[in-house]
Amino acid sequence: MNIFLDIFSFILFFGILTIISPILGKYMADIYEGRVHPSLKPIRYVEKTIYKILGIDESKEMNWKEYLYALLSFNFLGFLVLFLTLLFQKYLPLNQYHIPNMSWDLAFNTAVSFVTNTNWQAYAGETQATYFSQITGLALQNFLSAASGIVVALVLIRAFARKNTIYLGNFYVDFTRTILYVLLPVAFFSALFLVSQGVIQNFSHYKTIELLEPYKDSKNIITTQTLPMGPVASQEAIKLLGTNGGGFFNANSAHPFENPTPLSNVFEAFLIILIPASLVFTFGYMIKDKRQGWFLYSVMLFVLMLFMGIQYYFEWFGNPIVKKLGIEGPYLIGKELRFGIGGTVLFSSITTATSCGAVNSMLDSFTPLGGLVPMSLISLGEIIFGGVGSGLYGMIAMVIIAVFVAGLMIGRTPEYLNKKIESREMWSSVVITLVSGITALLLTTLALYTKWGLSSMSNPGPHGLSEVLYAYISTSNNSGSAFAGLNANTVFYNITTGLAMLIGRFIPIIAVFYMASSLSLKKHVPPSPGTLPTHTLVFGVWLVFIIIVVGALTFLPAFSLGPILEHMLMLEGVTL
Repeated sequence: MNIFLDIFSFILFFGILTIISPILGKYMADIYEGRVHPSLKPIRYVEKTIYKILGIDESKEMNWKEYLYALLSFNFLGFLVLFLTLLFQKYLPLNQYHIPNMSWDLAFNTAVSFVTNTNWQAYAGETQATYFSQITGLALQNFLSAASGIVVALVLIRAFARKNTIYLGNFYVDFTRTILYVLLPVAFFSALFLVSQGVIQNFSHYKTIELLEPYKDSKNIITTQTLPMGPVASQEAIKLLGTNGGGFFNANSAHPFENPTPLSNVFEAFLIILIPASLVFTFGYMIKDKRQGWFLYSVMLFVLMLFMGIQYYFEWFGNPIVKKLGIEGPYLIGKELRFGIGGTVLFSSITTATSCGAVNSMLDSFTPLGGLVPMSLISLGEIIFGGVGSGLYGMIAMVIIAVFVAGLMIGRTPEYLNKKIESREMWSSVVITLVSGITALLLTTLALYTKWGLSSMSNPGPHGLSEVLYAYISTSNNSGSAFAGLNANTVFYNITTGLAMLIGRFIPIIAVFYMASSLSLKKHVPPSPGTLPTHTLVFGVWLVFIIIVVGALTFLPAFSLGPILEHMLMLEGVTL
C-alpha cells in the first residue's frame, strides 16, 4: 500500500470520469430531445413497438399533475407487486434452497427500500431472498427506481429550458427511453465485464466445500462451508449503475462473488458515479448552457475529493490506541485486503456521496471521523453527485437557495438561468433540502427514546448513537448503507426506516414538480449588469459555503454527540 500510488489512482479515476461523463451526458440529452442516432434504429423499433402495444402516444405531453400522477401510480404498483412477491416467495419458482416467506414488516421494508432507490437491506440476500425474488423483484426495481429518479430530473430541466408552457414531457416516453437507451445497454455490457473478473452468474444450487483448515465451535468440528450461488453479475451491474446499492449477498460488494478483484472494485465505483456525473452535463446541454453543467460538476467534484482526503487521512493513520501497542501501518479493520485503504476510501466516498449504499467494507469499523465522512456525505442531502436524478435536482435546489441568499445580500430579486426565483421556488427548494434531515433527526430521537429502538443497539455510548443516527440519515436520504452494529430487522425499525424512505423519496419529488410547474410558466428574463453569474469561481465558493453551512446547522449537534465525541474519547484512550 502506497499513499502516492493511491493519489495517482484517484487522479486517473476522476480524469477518466471527466472525459466520459460529458460524452454520456450529451448522448442522454439527444435521446431525451428525440435525436436518435441511426445506429440505434433497432432500439427505436423496440421503443415504438412498446408504445403501440401499450397505447402510448409519444407526441402527447403531460402537465405537472398528470406526470406526477403517472409517476406515483407506477411506483405504487411496483411496490405492491414486490411486496406480494416477497410475502409469498416460498410458493414461487426458483426456490432451490427452500427459503421461507418474509415477514410482513420485512417485506414492507424491503419493497419500500427498492422502490425508493434506497436498497436498505434488513435481510441477508443469500438466506432470506429466493432467486425469483432477486430477479423479478429486486433486480427489476433496480431498473425501475433508477429510471423514476432520472425522469424527475428531466422534468426540472425542461422547466428551466422551456417558457410559457404547462407541458413538461411524457412520463411513459421518458421512462421507456431511460430504460432502453441508457440503463439496459450499459448494464448489459457492464455485467459481461464483471463476469470476466470473476463475478458469478448462475442458477446453481448452493455449493458445499471442504475447509482447508477445519475449526471447532462450542459443540462440533466444522469441516465444510456452504457457498451461495446465484445470478449475481446481472444484478450487480444495475445495482451500481442505478445507484441502488442492494447487494445480492449480505456482505454486498465486499463479497468476492460480487467484487472479486481490485480492477472490478474500481470499475464498480465508476459505474456508481457515471450517470449522476453525466446527468449534470445533460442539464447543461438541454438548457443550452454547457457552462452550467461544468460548473455543477466542478463543485460536486471538489467537495467529494475534499471529503475523500479527510477520510483517507483518518483511515491511513488509524487508531492511536492501537499504535500505542506498537502496531504500525494503515488502519485495515473492516476492510478487504485486496482493495486496501485507497480502494476502500474511493468506493465508500463515492457510494455515500451518490447515496448508492453499496459497500466494499464495514463502515461500522472505520475510525470515528473516518466513519463521519460517509455519514456527512449522505447528510448533505444527495447533492454531491447524489442518486441518479435525485442528485441533480437536489443540487439545483441548493443552488437556488444560494442564489436567493446572495440576492438578499445585494438587494436584488434573485434569478437563476434567466428565470426569477420567487416564493414557490424557494418553498420547494427548502422542502427538498431539509425534509430528509428533519425526518432523520425526529426518527433518531424516537428510537433513542423508546425501548423498541434501544433494544436493537449492540454498542453503548457515542458509537451506539452513531449507528442509530446513521440508519435514519441513510434511509431518509435514500442511501441504504449502514453501520451494521444495529439490529434493524425488527418491527419498529422496519416500519420507521420504511417511513423514512417514503418521506425522503416522495416529498422532495412532489416539491420538484411543484417548482417545475411554476418555472415552466415563466418567461426568460434577459441578463442585466446586476445579474449574478452562476458559473463563476466566486459563486462556486459561495455555493460550497452554503452547502457546508446547511449541513452543519442540521446535523452538527448530533454529530458532536456521536462520532466527534467518540473521536475525542479515542484520543484519550477511552473505549466504551
